[in-house]
Amino acid sequence: MAGMRFLPALLALLLIACDSPKPVEKTPVKEVRNDTLLLPATDQVSVRVVQDHVLGEAKLPGGTFAEYESKGKKYQLFVIRTDGNQDAALLLLTAKSLIENPEYIAHMGGYAGTYKGAPFYTFAKLQFLAGVAGLPKDEADTVARQFAAKIK
Repeated sequence: MAGMRFLPALLALLLIACDSPKPVEKTPVKEVRNDTLLLPATDQVSVRVVQDHVLGEAKLPGGTFAEYESKGKKYQLFVIRTDGNQDAALLLLTAKSLIENPEYIAHMGGYAGTYKGAPFYTFAKLQFLAGVAGLPKDEADTVARQFAAKIK
């Protein structure tokens, strides 16, 4: 009978132990590859690998980001490596959704418009999404063509 007094306490301890939360497994973050060599070196001021959210944009993954200055104009280039061409094309649609009044650029298969109040130009090539921020469309097009030639 004395053992019966401890039975409710023992049951309560067993229930607490069974209901304890399981440790949350974190999804491993895929290391972003350094694609600095894909970015033009001319007029480059700085370059860095961004592990997540290029341009500080939650919808974009990490990539390689560089800042440039030429003839008093400052602009940025970025390149995001995906797992394949189709992933790059889908990411291009995500980038398009960020652009105000996107205009399709047929010869590049990309879009130009405004992102956060500044000119923005983006395109996909092979398994990469790339972009030019801060230059008007005609100037960005010239830079983007030179940039695209380096992506192989």
